[in-house]
Amino acid sequence: MINRFSIGSILALSLTMLLAACGTTPEAVPHETPPPPVTSVAEADQQLAAVARERAGIEARFNARITVCYAKFFVNNCLDEAKEQRRTALAAQRAIEVQAQRFKREAIVESRDRQVAEAERRFQEKEAELAAQPPKPTAEPKPPAAPPTPTLAKRQADHAKRVQADERKAAQEAGKRAENVRNYEQRKAESEQRQAKVAQRKAERAAKEAKEAEQKAKDAAAGK
Repeated sequence: MINRFSIGSILALSLTMLLAACGTTPEAVPHETPPPPVTSVAEADQQLAAVARERAGIEARFNARITVCYAKFFVNNCLDEAKEQRRTALAAQRAIEVQAQRFKREAIVESRDRQVAEAERRFQEKEAELAAQPPKPTAEPKPPAAPPTPTLAKRQADHAKRVQADERKAAQEAGKRAENVRNYEQRKAESEQRQAKVAQRKAERAAKEAKEAEQKAKDAAAGK
């Protein structure tokens, strides 16, 4: 009888100590949720400022929780729960920070690309306009004053000179037009090469940022 009573007393005392240790219900560990979407640079700045404030609050709550834990019977369990809650909360804030920073970087890159594309468009329009304009005609030299009564041979010679001058002028103008077309095609090819390089740099930059974001998300999930 005494043994049964002693065992029952010990069990009751242990249960009482367990309930006393758990008298303060631990806060539920928040689930990791995706960060809210970002639609503007101003919104990204607001989220980054909110992350800084929330991190300070997380650390303050963690320190307060640690103080409470050391007053409990099961200290290690309480500390583990507090650390897990802090890790999860910091990971959520890190995900928001990564997304906001990535949005700002992409906004800067897109703005720069738009400026380059606009400058390239104006350049091409100007080049096309120059290529479409015919060369300015050269002043045709005035023929010498004919004698009052030119002979047939003189008239024929003058006519032949005028024909030759017209042919030379037409050949010069054709050469200038051909040169303008060649210059335009060369500039167009160079422009296309620049655009291809811009697109390649943008694709490489996007791939690099995606890889960094993936690694940062893994680090955040691991509590780094």
